[in-house]
Amino acid sequence: MSELTPPVVVLDKSQMADNIGAVARVMANFGLSELRLVSPRDGWPQERAWATASGADWVLDGVKVFDSVAEAIADLHTVFATTARPRETRQPVRTPRESARILYDDTASGLKTGLLFGGERAGLETGDIALCAGITTIPIDPKHHSLNLAQAVAINAYEWRTLILDAPPPRFREGEPPASNDLLLGMYEHLEAELDNGGFFYPPEKKRSMSQNLRVMLGRAAFTEQEVATMRGAIHALSKGRGRVLAKLAAERAEAEKKDT
Repeated sequence: MSELTPPVVVLDKSQMADNIGAVARVMANFGLSELRLVSPRDGWPQERAWATASGADWVLDGVKVFDSVAEAIADLHTVFATTARPRETRQPVRTPRESARILYDDTASGLKTGLLFGGERAGLETGDIALCAGITTIPIDPKHHSLNLAQAVAINAYEWRTLILDAPPPRFREGEPPASNDLLLGMYEHLEAELDNGGFFYPPEKKRSMSQNLRVMLGRAAFTEQEVATMRGAIHALSKGRGRVLAKLAAERAEAEKKDT
C-alpha cells in the first residue's frame, strides 16, 4: 500500500515564499510530493522557498502553477477544501482523520485526490469550496483557532501518513468512480448558461450565490462520467425544446401581425 499516490496539495493565493517552503518541508516529512500553486502573490519561482524547505527540493522543483483553483483541480476526482469556517455552503464537514480515510480509499480505487488550502490572510473563496467534495476542518480549541499554513498541511499530511503506515485494508468504492472536476465544471457551466438564458438568475445580484448553491447541491450527488454525459444531454434537450417553443411563439406573433395588417 506504500505505493499509493498521495494526495496533491493545492495552495490558493499563497503570499509568502517562506510559507511555501515550509509546506514543502512538511509534505516531504509525511510522504507527499506534488504541490500546486494558484496565483501565488509574488509569482514563481521564489528563491526564499528553497531556503526554508530544509532540503525538500524535489517538492519545490516539481511545483505547477495555475491561474485558478478550477484549473488546478481539474484532473482530480476527490478534493477536500481545508478551512476553519464552513462558510455558507452546505457540504459535509470532516476532520482530517475522516477525510484522510476517504482519500485513502479513493486513491486505492485508482482515483486522483487532493487537499486545497487557502491563502494566509483571506482563506478560500466560497466559489472554490463549492468545487470540492467536502470541507476538512481541524478540531482546534476555539479560544485560539489560528494555525499557520504549514501547520494545517502538516496535520492533514500526518493523518494520511498514519493510514499508509498502518496499512488498513481499503474500502473500495462500489460502482463507477466519480467524474473528474473538469467534467463537473463543464456540466455546471453548461447548466448555468442555459438557466441564465432562461432568466433563472433573478435578481442578477444573486446569481453568484445561486450558482454556488447549485454546484454544492449537484456536487453531493458524486456524478460519474456517464451521469455527467446524461445530465448534459438532458440540459441540451431542454434548451432545444425552449428554442422550439420560442420559435413557435415568434411565428404565431408574426402571423397575427400579418392578419392585423
